[in-house]
Amino acid sequence: MSFRVARVRRVQSLITAISEHADAASYLAWPGDFDLGRGDHGEAVHLASGAALDGFAGDGAGGTYFFCGDGAEERPVLYADSEGCASLIAIGLPELLRLLLVAPWWRDRRAFIAEKRGELAAQYMEDMPDVAVRRDRAAAALGLDLPTETDVLARLREVATEAGKDFILIFTPEDEPYDPLIKG
Repeated sequence: MSFRVARVRRVQSLITAISEHADAASYLAWPGDFDLGRGDHGEAVHLASGAALDGFAGDGAGGTYFFCGDGAEERPVLYADSEGCASLIAIGLPELLRLLLVAPWWRDRRAFIAEKRGELAAQYMEDMPDVAVRRDRAAAALGLDLPTETDVLARLREVATEAGKDFILIFTPEDEPYDPLIKG
């Protein structure tokens, strides 16, 4: 990649890059289950801290990805499912996309058990034999390097259980907190 192309990629937002690269959008849609057109959570929520909360994407099961606080794509990302659970899962959009590219099945809490991780990855490989090729094309289109599965899941757990303590999602009508999606 030339210096000029690399510089353009850094300036271009990742959200724009996703919408402009069919390989990236396709992989993130499935198996990533990440859709930029589903940013409306469907119920009133806010952060306990009072910080800004902006839904920007969702999944097919009614879950929502939120940017937290002020800024752009470097903001922390909180995920809330449709069952009343939420956790901070990434610090910035690049980290979220690495998670979705490397471990698209991350929502399954069994993912933290090494044996179960292998089973989940094998299921994806069986269902989609070209998943690694598609993942690599999507990562290249977005200009992202990919960590190992072990590293990306360790980082998910670290963000959710340490930094995530300051990002509590509240169901506004009842002033009740969501349960943690990922527990320490």
